[in-house]
Amino acid sequence: MFGRSVGGGWGPGLALAGLIWLLPAAWAGAQEISLRRLLTRPERIVDTVAGYEAEAGWPAGHDEAAHGAWGEMSAIDVDRDGRIWTLNRGSLPVRVYTSDGQLVRAWGSDLLRRPHGLGLAPDGTVWIADAGAHVVVQFSDEGRRLRTLGVAGEPGDDPAHFDQPTDVAIAADGTIYVADGYGNNRVVVFAPDGSVRSILGSEGTAPGQFRLPHALALDSQGRLYVADRSNARVQVFAPDGSVLAEWRNLIVPWDLAIDRADRVYVAGSSPTRWPRGARTRAGVPLGIPPHDQIVFRFDTSGRAEELWSFPLGDRPGMVDWVHGLAVDGEGHLYLGDIQGRRVQKFRRLEATDRPPERPSR
Repeated sequence: MFGRSVGGGWGPGLALAGLIWLLPAAWAGAQEISLRRLLTRPERIVDTVAGYEAEAGWPAGHDEAAHGAWGEMSAIDVDRDGRIWTLNRGSLPVRVYTSDGQLVRAWGSDLLRRPHGLGLAPDGTVWIADAGAHVVVQFSDEGRRLRTLGVAGEPGDDPAHFDQPTDVAIAADGTIYVADGYGNNRVVVFAPDGSVRSILGSEGTAPGQFRLPHALALDSQGRLYVADRSNARVQVFAPDGSVLAEWRNLIVPWDLAIDRADRVYVAGSSPTRWPRGARTRAGVPLGIPPHDQIVFRFDTSGRAEELWSFPLGDRPGMVDWVHGLAVDGEGHLYLGDIQGRRVQKFRRLEATDRPPERPSR
């Protein structure tokens, strides 16, 4: 900021001299007067930009000695009571926290092979897409297995099999959507009784096709949002399966979340292209490694309302391959890292009217 010394030797006079040297001579004098006023008469500052800051020490209930270290953090969701569900690839994959970070329960040891996606149903049950076992499993909230879709250990492309499913979402009427992402590039739609109702998509770039459908979310009107990751777009489907929209070339989407006001949050990285070479394209999803980490907020028409960038790194407040995203009722974000192997809470900060600061001398 102007008026703050830098390194003990860059004071207001030198800052002004440097700035005025760059200004056209015709209005440099007027600008010098204005800048000197800023330095000597601090004004009330209106912070017009909302934002986020990491909540230090969250979650307080993360106890490695008792529950083991987190593995890759693959998914996060928030239930109707405001509890935060986290899914990781460690020895105890499911851990549930209150909004202030207290551990509520933990389970899942030896139940999952490579958990990938998490969906919370309106009836309070928990669905997990297990990419390693090629199944989607329904559990009670305390971890009792209730139902399995797909055949464990058997990948396939017929209606009875999945090939590395990535996510699952459950509609208000009990309809089950499964992103059969890595192997089959499709979304399989099930009736509440588990019978196959329809199959959406195939591999490709046309509307309604997919290249790695990586995450799913549903809004209050039953519209389905699909993170079509390697096509660098989000696709929107009506409840009858028709394509409503494509939000193209804004983000390489890794995860989706929708808040109570139907605002759509998308986490991922800036659009990119595959490096040249068929081998690289065939073996690695688009955006690996991500060169940045961003979160968009859209309305349901696809209008971008906000864009936030989070620094890459392993220190608190930084993120490292965000794979899981959730938003709670107060607008706070929860971001889970694959490489960082953790979840962090980022508090929503609204615009504020801050008191004037005394300039340094």
